[in-house]
Amino acid sequence: MKQKKSFHWTRVVLAAVIVFFYIPIAYTILFSFNASRSLTTFSGFSLRWYEKMFSSSVTMGAIGTTFAIAILATVISTCIGTITVIGLSRCSKPLRRAVRTANDLPIMNPDIVTAIGLLMFFATLEVSKGFLTLLLAHIAFCTPYVMLSITPRLRTLDPNLADAALDLGANPWQALWHAIIPQLSPGIFAGALIAFTMSFDDFVISYFVTGNGVQNISILVYTMSKRVNPSINAISTLVIVIITVVLLLVNLIPRIAERTRKKHKEEPAS
Repeated sequence: MKQKKSFHWTRVVLAAVIVFFYIPIAYTILFSFNASRSLTTFSGFSLRWYEKMFSSSVTMGAIGTTFAIAILATVISTCIGTITVIGLSRCSKPLRRAVRTANDLPIMNPDIVTAIGLLMFFATLEVSKGFLTLLLAHIAFCTPYVMLSITPRLRTLDPNLADAALDLGANPWQALWHAIIPQLSPGIFAGALIAFTMSFDDFVISYFVTGNGVQNISILVYTMSKRVNPSINAISTLVIVIITVVLLLVNLIPRIAERTRKKHKEEPAS
């Protein structure tokens, strides 16, 4: 009886948590189709806020900037993080510890501290704030997450893997690309997803390092919230749809590839 009651309350708590997280999302999607400006009363179905969003050059520019920064920061930080982690595996232990400690600092620091530090750094170098400073800042705070994701995976590899590839006739580049990178691919992929999410979602650091009219979605939504613009719902719904599609593709493509490989293996046997 106690086990049944415990199981019952577990399902209740799980349902409450799901409702708590997903009701606001459903609310946002519903009111993105509201005919009026009200954010509390649904007065009828309309696509006016989507039309306003797509017709606004400021909104579309912010969306384009967000995706451009997120994609570039993800690719560059993933490359830097992967190369750094592999290089550190060949270094002495004191150097590895020093670099890993330095890598943990941006993760543990509050965003406001990192933002002020980057702002002062760019001001010292007299770099005008804009797209470049925004991209560099995103690369700076995304790279530690990539390294943190790849490092545990690298520790599980045989340290003689690269040497074995070299003994079999591969050059250093081939050993890296064909022997080490495939083994690290789960950690690299996870790090890239984290980097993309962190870059896409960032507001505090972006707010401090951007300028010259360059803004991402988070800054745009912040400025809209002051004027209670219902276009926020349309922008949020668009982002939710894009993220949902990406997650579905990320989960379905490996399964489809795995089924395809299994079919190819079974065909010669039959």
